[in-house]
Amino acid sequence: MSMPLESVPFSELLRQPTETAERLARTRALRLRRRDAADLVLMSAERAEAEGEVVDLTARLLAGLARREPALVRETLPTVLPWMRFLPQGDAEQMTDEFIATAEAAAAVGSTAAVSQLLTKWRHTAEVHADPDLHRILAAPSADDFGPVTRPTDE
Repeated sequence: MSMPLESVPFSELLRQPTETAERLARTRALRLRRRDAADLVLMSAERAEAEGEVVDLTARLLAGLARREPALVRETLPTVLPWMRFLPQGDAEQMTDEFIATAEAAAAVGSTAAVSQLLTKWRHTAEVHADPDLHRILAAPSADDFGPVTRPTDE
C-alpha cells in the first residue's frame, strides 16, 4: 500500500529550500519533478529509516514463511498479484519459486531491486498471455534471422 506523494517542481526546492523541506512535516515525502531527468523523492532520514526497517522485516518474514509454508505462498500470491491468473500453471509455479528465492536473497542483501525486477518481468509475461493476438505473434516460430543486434550504449 503506497500513499500518493505530494509533487513539487525541483526548482521549488532550489528557490525555497526551507519552505519546501518544511512540507515534509505534513506529508510522507515529496516528489521532486524534474524536466530533463528522473523525478526524485525527498523524505526525512528518520522516515526513510523507519520505512526501510519495515520493508526489511517484511521481506525477512516473507522469506521465512515461504521456506516454512511454500504452499501457502503459492495459494496467496495470485490474490496479491491478480495478473498471475494470466500465467499458465507451469509459469505461475516457476514465478512463485523464483519469487520465494529472490525475496529470500533480497532480504539477505538488504535490497528489494531484484524483487521489483522479477515482478516486472513476470507481469510483462502475464500481459503477453492475456492478449491472444500478441501471444500468437510472439509464440509463432520465426524462419527469418533478423541480423545482429547492436549492443546498447550506456547513456
